[in-house]
Amino acid sequence: MGIAAVVFDMDGVLIDSEPIWEQVRHEYVVLKGGRWQPDSQHKMMGMSTPEWSAYLADELGVAEPAGEVAAAVIDLMADKYAHHVPLLPGAVEAVRRCAGSWKLGLASSSPATLIDLVLAKSGLLDCFTAVLSTEEVGRGKPAPDVYLTVAQRLGVEPNNCTAVEDSTNGLRSAHNAGMRLIAAPRPEFPPQPDALALAEVVIDDLDQLTPGVVTGSA
Repeated sequence: MGIAAVVFDMDGVLIDSEPIWEQVRHEYVVLKGGRWQPDSQHKMMGMSTPEWSAYLADELGVAEPAGEVAAAVIDLMADKYAHHVPLLPGAVEAVRRCAGSWKLGLASSSPATLIDLVLAKSGLLDCFTAVLSTEEVGRGKPAPDVYLTVAQRLGVEPNNCTAVEDSTNGLRSAHNAGMRLIAAPRPEFPPQPDALALAEVVIDDLDQLTPGVVTGSA
């Protein structure tokens, strides 16, 4: 059948949000008397909302219930996005280019409220047939749950999907789902070499996400 759908991650692929997540979480942890660690942001990349909020509460010592932690951090992120969505160069064009040839899905670790806000403000909401947050499935990345569910909602077998990911956990998640994998790593948060090696193609920017790269014919 060949490639019938393209599934994008959002954070680190379409938007340069990881530095914002790191700033917001770091400041929140310090404010609440916790202990931020140098590898905290790397560990949380790909975690679902219940997972990272529990990590802040249990591992970093935030003296609040995980549910309250999640709500507070998400509100802070939403305020940041309301003022500015940090779209990466070529993101809008890449999504629209792919939407002209395939069904599109979004498999993100961000909460649904932030996904909707980003897609609405960037004018990309109508490009996606299936949009899913890991908070809506059983396990966050690197488990394949979010990618498998998006493929199901698209009505496409996972092995007929190409996924575009940037992080260690994201790359492993899409690979575990059986999708063709394109890595678009961010230099500030490089994935682990063994995770990067799972990708069939590594691109430096979204301008390189051409139809030939998507299908493997380039």
